[in-house]
Formats: sequence, C-alpha cells, structure tokens
Amino acid sequence: MYDVVVIGARCAGSPAAMLFARQGYRVLLLEKARFPQDTLSSHYIHQPGVALLDRWGLLDELRAAGCRPIDHQSYEAPGVRLDGFSLPVEGHRTTYAPRRFVLDPILAAGAVAAGVDFRESCAVNDLLFEDDRVVGVRYTTPGGTETTERARLVVGADGMRSLVARKTGAPHVIEHPRMTCTYYSYWAGVPSHFELYERPGRWIGVIPTNDDLRLIMCYFPQSEFAEVRTAVEPAFLEAVRTTTPELYERMSAGSRVEQLYGTGHQENYFRKAYGPGWVLLGDAVHHKDSITARGITDAFIQAGSLTEHIGDGLHDDAALKTALKRYENDLTDFFLNFYQGALNVAELKPQGQAEMLRSLSGHQELVDRYFSTLSGACSFDDFYNDQLLAVLDQS
Repeated sequence: MYDVVVIGARCAGSPAAMLFARQGYRVLLLEKARFPQDTLSSHYIHQPGVALLDRWGLLDELRAAGCRPIDHQSYEAPGVRLDGFSLPVEGHRTTYAPRRFVLDPILAAGAVAAGVDFRESCAVNDLLFEDDRVVGVRYTTPGGTETTERARLVVGADGMRSLVARKTGAPHVIEHPRMTCTYYSYWAGVPSHFELYERPGRWIGVIPTNDDLRLIMCYFPQSEFAEVRTAVEPAFLEAVRTTTPELYERMSAGSRVEQLYGTGHQENYFRKAYGPGWVLLGDAVHHKDSITARGITDAFIQAGSLTEHIGDGLHDDAALKTALKRYENDLTDFFLNFYQGALNVAELKPQGQAEMLRSLSGHQELVDRYFSTLSGACSFDDFYNDQLLAVLDQS
C-alpha cells in the first residue's frame, strides 16, 4: 500500500509526488504517456515558478537542456508600447519557456530521484471506493493488464478532463464561459525577445524556447473558433499580418519548422478541491484561459501548497482534513486575482486599459511593476499604490 498515489506526471503531478516523497511518504506516480512526449502548452514559466525550480534543485537541469533565458518583455497595443521586465522573485528575474518534452521529463526525474515509484504508459480507469472514501486506483499497465493500488490519498493531477474529478463528482464552484481559442507553432530564424501584441479581437505572443526556436501564438475570440479551425494557417497568418506587420516580416524571413497546434477548449473554472481520500491539483482543480501563460507556474505553486499544508499529517484524519481545507482556501485566495486578470485579457479589448498603460510610459519602475503583477512578483494591491495614482492624476 502507498501513502499517496498521484495521477498525472506533468507540471502539477511530478512536483507533488517529489515533495511528498521528500517528506518521507511512499508515493506512486502514474502517467498515461511515455516521456518524452509533447503536449499543448504556452511553455512560459514566470519568476515564482523559476524560483521554485531552483528551490527544488531542478533549475540547473533546465538550463543545461538548452532553453534560452528570457530577460526582456515588450507589450504593444494601439497607442502604447511598454518595454521592461518583472521584478525578481527570490533573486530570480530571468525566466524560461521550455518545450514540454524537455521540462516534463526533468520534473519526473526529480520525483524518481526523491524515491517516487514512477510508472509510465499506465492508463487509470477508475477509483477504488470504500464507505464513500477513495482508497486507491484501478489502472492498466503497459502490457495491458488491469491492476489496482491502494493509498491513503489519491491526487488527481490529471488535467481539465480529470478522471478523479469525474469519478468523485467534484463540482465547479466558480465557472465562466470560454473566451478565446488559440493556435501556435515554432519558427526558426526569427530574432525576438518575449513579445506581446494586442489589437481588438487579436492577441499575438512570441516566446523564445529550446533550439533557438520561437513559439508564436495567436489568440482569437471563441466565437471565431468554428471558422478559424477550418482554415487555420491563413487565419493565423492574416492575424499576425494585421496585428503586427513588422513581426509578420520577420516570420516571413524565417521558417516554420512544425505544424500548427491549437485548441478551443479554453476552460475557466475552479472545482471543489478535495473530498474523503482525494484531492485535485493543477488543471484538474483550476484552469483559466492560457492567454496569460500561468498554467505551469500555478501548478508548481499548488504542488508546494498542498504538500506543505499536509506535512506530516497525512495519516491523522483531523489533521488531513484541516490541511486539505487550507489548501482549498489558498486556491481562491491566491489565484482569484490571476483568474480575473486572465478573463479581462481574454476579452481581447485592449482599449479598456490603454489609457492607464499609456500613462506608464517614461516611468520604468511602474512598467516593471505592471509586468510584475502578471508574473506574481507584485500583487495587484501593491501595484495600484500612491505612486501610480499620482501618475494617473497627472496624465
């Protein structure tokens, strides 16, 4: 019998498994894929996520994997351009946007090094229940054999379509409609930093990643998804051309090296986080539009929060219930502002904040603090301080 079974070995599951094992627990980590395997992602890790990788002893491995460091960000909308970067977190200002077939195996290897029993190509089919409590999992091995494992706690780090959420009936406690759809690919020969371009109805992101490639993403309103998906490439290229002709010229001088990937399943929700014998983590418990690229960083933060709250109390019923409740409270307390911020950006209406952002021009400290609200290095309350209000009054 295991202390913890974690379902899903990507950005939420592997760190949680690793941290549980470092606390002395016997942990089984199950993953349906076989690494290395790519997955849909915006790749970007904000400063708090980089700080956690360093704290966990994994940052040097990420750097060694050839992921280009990022230390400059620009944002451009009608009538405004901002250049700067977020403030540091725990001394880390440089960020990274690794390919997922690079990052996820590093995280899983960190779990294995901590003593986790990691099993790939294992499809979890069901949960085991006793007296309305989850007590384990039923899964299929790579050889096709169905088997079971029991555990004190089952962690569902198994994504938006979480089996754990479905089998336990975990309801949405906050939910909003889909707002965007997105498509992206990778270009060689396109010099860039971390660039964001916004126009009414369009959002373009350019992010340096592994192998000196550039991830270029385009966001469209969800209302256009049915049309865009029937002719993705012309829609994508036209969106870049009309939003930022200068980037379009750089793209045209370079070369696309992979197909276009994308999704319209940009869900926005918080789910009930836990119940008897189970807890949800990462996209399984909370997802927001990917336009602010918070998914990886938020998964890291949640893994740290869950394991820290549980500590050595896993086998004490009262202590475990209290820990899971505190973890659930942290989700909304910490992530609600980021959630609302993502919804605001996903409206694709830059005119709503254009006046405020134009007033930041020439005030580099405020520009960097604005970028810091997106990374999490600065709270929204700290950004809207007397200095900002004074600048706004003068504009």
